[in-house]
This record gives sequence, structure tokens and C-alpha cells, in this order.
Amino acid sequence: MLVKKDIAVELIKDFHERSLPDLIDRDLSLKPPSTKKAITIIGPRRAGKTYFLFNNMLRLRNVNRTEMLYVNLEDDRLLPLNLDGLGRLLDTYYEIYPQNRKKTLYLFLDEIQNVDKWELFVRRVLDNENVQVYITGSSSKLLAKEIATTMRGRATSFVILPFSFPEFLRAKGTELEKHLSSEKRTWIMKYLNEFVKFGGFPEVVLDENEDSKVRTLKEYVEVLLMRDVVERHKVKNIKVLRMLFGAIHSSFSKEFSVHKFYNFLKSQGIAVSKNTLYEYFQHYEDAFAVIAVRRFSHSIRKMEQSLPKVYQIDNGYAAQMGVRFSQNIGRLMENTVAIELLRRRSASPLLEFFYWKDAGGKEVDFIVKKGERVMELVQVCYDIEDYTTKARETSALIKASDELGCKKLKIITWDYEEKERVKGKNIEYIPLWKWLLGRS
Repeated sequence: MLVKKDIAVELIKDFHERSLPDLIDRDLSLKPPSTKKAITIIGPRRAGKTYFLFNNMLRLRNVNRTEMLYVNLEDDRLLPLNLDGLGRLLDTYYEIYPQNRKKTLYLFLDEIQNVDKWELFVRRVLDNENVQVYITGSSSKLLAKEIATTMRGRATSFVILPFSFPEFLRAKGTELEKHLSSEKRTWIMKYLNEFVKFGGFPEVVLDENEDSKVRTLKEYVEVLLMRDVVERHKVKNIKVLRMLFGAIHSSFSKEFSVHKFYNFLKSQGIAVSKNTLYEYFQHYEDAFAVIAVRRFSHSIRKMEQSLPKVYQIDNGYAAQMGVRFSQNIGRLMENTVAIELLRRRSASPLLEFFYWKDAGGKEVDFIVKKGERVMELVQVCYDIEDYTTKARETSALIKASDELGCKKLKIITWDYEEKERVKGKNIEYIPLWKWLLGRS
């Protein structure tokens, strides 16, 4: 549909005259490429992609608002919108501000998946206009691999996740200082408890009512299932899809076997092919519902064939399933660390992380690798003061250290902090809150 001229004018002027909403500053920094490429922002649904666009408008401190154009492509006044409609919006902008033809226009297109063949418009604008394009879209329609295909190398992607712990504290109005008073430290531990229990989705963080948090999280899961998986992939067997979701998320911070789940369904008389289950698992991974961490091996083939350990993209998924916090705090801590490692990987493309396990069952939760080098071995343990637990965690670290040639050994705890030397190796014990805040 071609946008009516008066509607186009109204949308443009509305954006330039209204104030931006109150924002929680996000730590992710967009670095515009030196060549003319679109900047795309992807991530889980409800992680705050739209507000992140507004956040970056505020960061353009020397740019006048009239040199920016934001378009919400889910605005009912635009629907249904086609390529010609996008062109009309841009033409109308330049009619209103002809003096800006010689300046860089910062064009923000939110929920771009609502326009069929949007990539043709974006590529044309990049080629013919002095425009820096920012794009967001739901994870169901704007995956990184699809951007690479449709934009043919003309886009740089960034991942926005739910709030990190520093962002969580910022949302709660808590400013961090280098040296903490006992009162401030007590508040940080209180907030850590909430963060590990309910996660970092912005709407959930800002809601003070626990029942309301859970209801919101249940709605998120339902929308993810129906829109990001069922509608996108035209899934017919919704019952099995839901059962798989429940099985994956009940197994968070553990190895998950699609083969075993297949055998379980078979024992229940539920007919489904194993390939279909692998496809469903991949759909969940693509939709940012699950983080699959592979077992480390120097053989790529062995890594790909290994059982993944599965983590939730946000701890709130466990809360909405009724997982009891007190009985699962160790697993929730490990899940929190996995999300943070994913965040750090998104900021540093050479960084990768795996888990390690030997033939005797010794296991290290995370192997952090950068390029060809294993940088760090990390265990996550809530109660390290139990001597049998401590012996198990340290012996696995030492075994992996010898095998992988890595000297940086770390155990992330709830509140225990120390440096010890065990069998000739230095082990650092660091509280989770310090690690999340980068205070190692």
C-alpha cells in the first residue's frame, strides 16, 4: 500500500516533536562500520530492541533530531506497507527537510519484517542516499544468517539480550561505586537474588509484583512458541513442540539428549520422527529461546556430535515454569553465567565457550576460548564450603588445566571469595555479583 501523504507527514512530524521515553542506558555499544552498511539489531523478543534504538538516538549528541527518522513499521496507519510505501516515507521526509539532502540521515526502521522484500529498499538507500540505516526485527523474522543472505554483506549485526546485572542495577536506581559500604553491598545481594530468580527482561525487572512478573513471563513464552516457532516454521504438531519446550527448560544447566526425548515420546505412543525433533530444537535455538553449549573437543566433528548442555536465554523462563529457587539456585547461577558469556561473545566475535568433560565424568562448566587459545576454565558452585563439593570442583579444574594447558582457573560462588593454590595451580574464587560486574 502506498502511504498517504498526510499520514507520512504526520508520522514524521510526530517523531520530531515528541520526547523520547525514559530509558535505561544499555551497555552495548554500536560501532558504525567504515563502509556503508546497515546496522541490524537482533535478539530475543521483549529484550528491549526498540528502546535500544531510542538509546542510540540519544547517543548521537551532535545530531539534530530532524536529521533522524524513526518509523515503527507495526504502526496501524502504515499497514499493509510495501516497498513503494517505504519510498514515499523517505521522499516525504526530504520534501519537509530539503536542506538535509546534503547531511547524513539516521534512518531507524523498527520491526522491518512487516515489509516484504525490505532488503531491496535498504540496499537501494545505502547505494543512492547519504543515509545510515538502523534495523530491528523480531527474532522470528530477522535472524543473523538470514540478514547475511538477504543483505549480501551489506549489514553488520548486533545482539541485544535482556538486562545484564549492571543494567539491572541501573534500572533499580542503584549506582555502583568502586568501594561499597555494607549497606550498599546488602542491597546488591538482594538484587542479585531477584536477578537470578526472575531474570533480566526489562518489563519484568521494572515490575515489583512477583505474581505479575510470572504472568508476564508466561505470556512471553506463549508468544515465542506461537509466533517465533509455530507461525514462522508452519509447525503442525504443536503438542510435541510444547512437550519439547518443557523438556528442554526442565533440563537447563544440564546435558540434553534429543534421542532420549524421542524414546520417551515413543514409549508414550506419540509418533514423531527424530529429525523433526532436531528441527524443533533448532527452531528454539534460532528464536533465542535456548542456548546450546557444546562439549569441547579439538575435533569439530566430535563437538557437533556431542550432547549439548542447554541454558535458558533468561532465568525468568524457569520462574514461569514454577522452578523452586531455593532448590535450584546452583543451576540458576550456572544459567546466569551462560547468559553473560553469550553477551560477552556477542561483543567479542572471536570469543567462544564450551563445557569440558573427560571419560571418567569429571566436568568443567565452561571453557572460554578466544581464537585458538583456551583463555579460562570456569566452574560455578553455590556452596563451595562443603569439602566434598570443593574437592570435586577443583579436581576437575586441575585435570582440565593439565589437558588444555590453561592456567587461569576460576570458581564462581554465591558469596565466597579467596585465592588458593592447589597442586601447584592458582584458583580464584569469586562471588557471582563481582564476576557479573566485571570486578574480578
